[in-house]
Amino acid sequence: MPRKARGDARYCSGRCRVAAHRAARAGSPVPAELRALSRWVRYSARKVPLTVAGRAASSTAPATWATWEDVQASSAGVGAGFVLDGDGIVCLDLDHCVSDGMVAPWAQAVLNQLPRTYVEVSPSGRGLHVWGRADMAAGRVVRVPGGKVEVYPVGRFVTITGRPLPGSVSRLGDLSSVVGELVG
Repeated sequence: MPRKARGDARYCSGRCRVAAHRAARAGSPVPAELRALSRWVRYSARKVPLTVAGRAASSTAPATWATWEDVQASSAGVGAGFVLDGDGIVCLDLDHCVSDGMVAPWAQAVLNQLPRTYVEVSPSGRGLHVWGRADMAAGRVVRVPGGKVEVYPVGRFVTITGRPLPGSVSRLGDLSSVVGELVG
């Protein structure tokens, strides 16, 4: 059954809202593996990375990054982002794949290949971010029938919403085979 996500709502569905409420009571749904690393930034409404003090940050300057706790306590910008530095943590960015409350068939085909891993709805509500582990030296944009998947391993920051897709887990799965198939 296709996963649903509403693009015009804060939560993709009633089930997602309930899951987010429970996760907030129990702690963040963002994987502990990410929260433990000091690779966090805030970001502006134009998706420019910011320090917790509101100054310009860089995805290649560790001195501008912060801890999860500091980023959550900061009011700079409009949200939090995680910096990818080439250590094996990757993000698959599926843009424009949620429309009229449904995940597009091309994106669903990608999701169906995934192991259990953290997948969240993007800030716009129209995309998905898939978080996991895979060895990759440089980012790639991969065209798939009906859409595209951007694979980011290093030199970028990616927004984090903490709004998991229903069925997502709060851990980083091994995406090596999926990434290998996509970029192969």
